[in-house]
Amino acid sequence: MLFKLKLEGYIMDKVWLITGCSTGFGRELAIQVLARGYKAAVAARNIEDIEDIVKAYPETAIPVTLDVTKSDHISDAVKQVTEIFGRIDVLVNNAGIGYFGSAEESDDQETRRMFDINFFGLANMIREVLPIMRKQRSGHIINIASIGGLTAFPALSYYHATKFAVDGFSESLAKETVPLGIKVTVIAPSGFRTDWAGRSANEAKSEIEDYKATAGANMASIRAYSGNQPGDPVKAAAAIIKVAEAENPPLRLLLGAAALKNARRKIEELNHDFDTWQDTTVGADSPKS
Repeated sequence: MLFKLKLEGYIMDKVWLITGCSTGFGRELAIQVLARGYKAAVAARNIEDIEDIVKAYPETAIPVTLDVTKSDHISDAVKQVTEIFGRIDVLVNNAGIGYFGSAEESDDQETRRMFDINFFGLANMIREVLPIMRKQRSGHIINIASIGGLTAFPALSYYHATKFAVDGFSESLAKETVPLGIKVTVIAPSGFRTDWAGRSANEAKSEIEDYKATAGANMASIRAYSGNQPGDPVKAAAAIIKVAEAENPPLRLLLGAAALKNARRKIEELNHDFDTWQDTTVGADSPKS
């Protein structure tokens, strides 16, 4: 039996659609969302990976087979959710993968696949859900990006490109949808104990000696650190729910001390370049006649 609890203007029987629920943030988020009494469509490419979650909440959870790179999967998933629950109030785009390698070493097929999942899959999910939220005149789109959508490191050039794309897309989307009652938030985590740096991330097969000290060294460090990151997925899921329940959620939410540190460093770097080259910047304008 569903219950209703008003919390900061948020009704607890609203409907969530969460992608990429087989592991990591998506799995933990689905568990916590359902434990709090929400309805949720729990989506994954392999339905067997989420059967335990759905079985634990048979009245409020539905399993959804979803590969975000397939347009028919996306349309079928959204149709399934609306037919059963009647609406979609929170869309969480969590599905994503990583890829390691310098820009020169990276494989074209692998990086395009990553763009299809990390960016185009996310964008297509949003485009499918937006007509529903526009009709409702309410909704919240939460995109799981990365601190790598704000600042960059070696060995991740194409991964960063996907996450910078998510960040820019989300910022523009937020300005388009705010008059319609639809909120947008980008989540930017640093290192968390998920499978992102493990089996979920492929790496370049070719190696170029000149990049071993930069891309190679950082890739080795990330791989070695996998499973021991300071970020706790349980706490991250709770933070995402807090944002979804907020009356005035942020456009961007950093998660993890390293995310905050690196974001502030990026701001300092930007300010340094802007201030140092201010005269050149302003001098590019032509005086008004």
